[in-house]
Amino acid sequence: MKSITIAADLSEIDRVRQFLKDRLQGLAVAEEDFFKIELSLVEMCVNIIRYAFPDGGGEISIGIREGGSRIVIEIRDSGLPFDPRQVPKPEIDEVVAAGQKGGLGIYLARNLMDEFEYRREDGKNILTIVKKI
Repeated sequence: MKSITIAADLSEIDRVRQFLKDRLQGLAVAEEDFFKIELSLVEMCVNIIRYAFPDGGGEISIGIREGGSRIVIEIRDSGLPFDPRQVPKPEIDEVVAAGQKGGLGIYLARNLMDEFEYRREDGKNILTIVKKI
């Protein structure tokens, strides 16, 4: 699994996008699937950056591997414990009607990816997202 470690800072999101693009280059990934993977990865990283390290600092490690007909992405951070699977499905009509910004990232990632798994291990949040290609 090839990986990258970034500072938990929004300025690093372009590096995440480039890492993903580089890792998937040459693989048979449909444009639509690439978009779903990229959106899911970026949304999860933004959430970690915004909420996992309330005192600032911190790092995020991202590993990507291709396994047969699947793209597996593992996102690790040592921030506050948080299981995104426990977030209830948002009332999308209410979010849109209120003109609310945000609040849909986890929902989108869970629905755009084929697998969405979380565990806490050795003081780290470990989120694994998988897309079948």
